[in-house]
Amino acid sequence: MKRIDEYVNSQAKKCIECGDIDDSLYNEYGVKRGLRDLNGQGVLTGLTNISKITAFKEEKGEKIPCAGELLYRGYDIKELAKESRKRKNVYEEGAYLLLFGELPSKEELDAFSEIISENMTLPTNFTRDVIMKVPDEDIMTSMTKSILTLAGYDKRKNDLSIENVLRQSIQLISTFPMLAVYGYHAYNHYKNDDSMFIHRPDKDLSIAENFLRMLRPDKKYTELEATVLDVALLLHMEHGGGNNSTFTTRVVTSSGSDTYSAMAAAMSSLKGKRHGGANLMVMKMMDDIKKHIKDIKDDEEIEDYLTKIVRKEVFDKQGLIYGMGHAVYSLSDPREEVFKSYVQNLAHEKGKDKDLSLYESIERIAPMVIARERKIYKGVSPNVDFYSGFVYEMMGIPRELFTPLFAVARISGWSAHRLEELVADNKIIRPAYKSLVVKKKMKEIEKR
Repeated sequence: MKRIDEYVNSQAKKCIECGDIDDSLYNEYGVKRGLRDLNGQGVLTGLTNISKITAFKEEKGEKIPCAGELLYRGYDIKELAKESRKRKNVYEEGAYLLLFGELPSKEELDAFSEIISENMTLPTNFTRDVIMKVPDEDIMTSMTKSILTLAGYDKRKNDLSIENVLRQSIQLISTFPMLAVYGYHAYNHYKNDDSMFIHRPDKDLSIAENFLRMLRPDKKYTELEATVLDVALLLHMEHGGGNNSTFTTRVVTSSGSDTYSAMAAAMSSLKGKRHGGANLMVMKMMDDIKKHIKDIKDDEEIEDYLTKIVRKEVFDKQGLIYGMGHAVYSLSDPREEVFKSYVQNLAHEKGKDKDLSLYESIERIAPMVIARERKIYKGVSPNVDFYSGFVYEMMGIPRELFTPLFAVARISGWSAHRLEELVADNKIIRPAYKSLVVKKKMKEIEKR
C-alpha cells in the first residue's frame, strides 16, 4: 500500500497537466460546459411527459424570472402535497402518478400501496450475508452494493420488457427503505459499537411510517413526523430528466443495460455533494455558523459572517451559501415553499423555534449578500435542501441517512424515466466531445 501511495503521489501531477483544458477554448468552440449555456439553461437532449419545471415566463420575447412551479404529470406539486393533511400515502400516490401517468382512484391507490407493502421483503439471509457483511459509513455505497447484489437473485434481470422492468421498479421502490435503514444499523453497530436491531416493516403502514418504524429502537413516531416525512419523499421523488442522477438513469437505460445497473449508476451520481449531498452541506454550514455567531438575533452579525462565506474566507472556503439558489429556479423553489409550513409545525413540536429563527434569518439575509457579492440579480431563493436536513435532524434521522433518504424518494422518478426511455426511444445517448488531440510522432522507448 505504501508503494502505490508513493507512486501515485509522484505521478498525479501528470494527470493534472494532461487533463487541464483552457477555459477560453469552451467559448471558442461553442461547447456548453455541463450541458448548460452561460445562463445556466440546460441543452435540450430529450423529451419527457413525466414532469415540468417552470422558473421563467416569456414577455415580449424576453425571459422574465417567475415563481417556480413543479408539475408531476401535469399536477402541481403544491396540490399533491395538500393531500397529506387529509391522509397518509401521498408518496405512494405520487409514485403511482409518475409510473402510470394518472392519479389513482382510492381503489387503485389501495391496491398499489398493498403491492408496495407485500414487496417490502429481501431474499433469505440477504440482510446478514450482504448488508451486514461489509458495513460502510457511506450508506449510499452500502445501498449500491445491495442493489447490484439483488440482480443475482433475479432470474429475469436482463429482460427489458415493460412488464418486467415495472416489476423490478416496484420491488426496488419497496425495498429501498430497508436497504437504507438496515445499512445504517449495520454501520452503527459494527463501526460505532452501538446496539444492533432489525425491525421488519409493517404491511399496514406507508413507506414513510415504515422508514421511521425500522429506524427507531422503540418503533415509535408521531403522526406529524410521519406526515412530514411523507411530504418530504413526495417533494424529492422527481425533478425532470435533466438532473444528474435521472439523466444518468436514462443514459444507462439507453445502452440496453438492466434495471439494477441503471439504478446503481443513478445512486453513484446522487451521492455526490453537488447533487444529493446538498442538505448535508447545509447542516455542516449551519454548525459552523452557530459556532461563530454569538447573537443569532443580530442581523448585522449574520450578514457579516455570510459575506465571509461568499468571499471564501470561512467555513469550507468554496464561496457557497448552501441551500441558497438553484440551477433552474430563480424567484422561488415550490418544493421549499411547500416544505416550510411543515418545518414550522415540526419545530414547534420539537422545541426548536430558536433554530428555526436562525434559518429564517439566513433565508432573508443570504439573497441580499449573494446579490451584492456575486452581482446576481435574477433572484436567489432557498431551495428544498435548505430546510430538509433541519427537518431530518429534528426527527432524529442520522446524517448518514440524509442522502440515502433522498434516494428512497427519487427511485420512483428514476423508475418512471427508465420506463419512458425504454418505451419512447431506441437510440443510445451519445453526446459529442470536441477533441483537442494533435497527432504526434511516435518515439522509440529509448529516446523518450
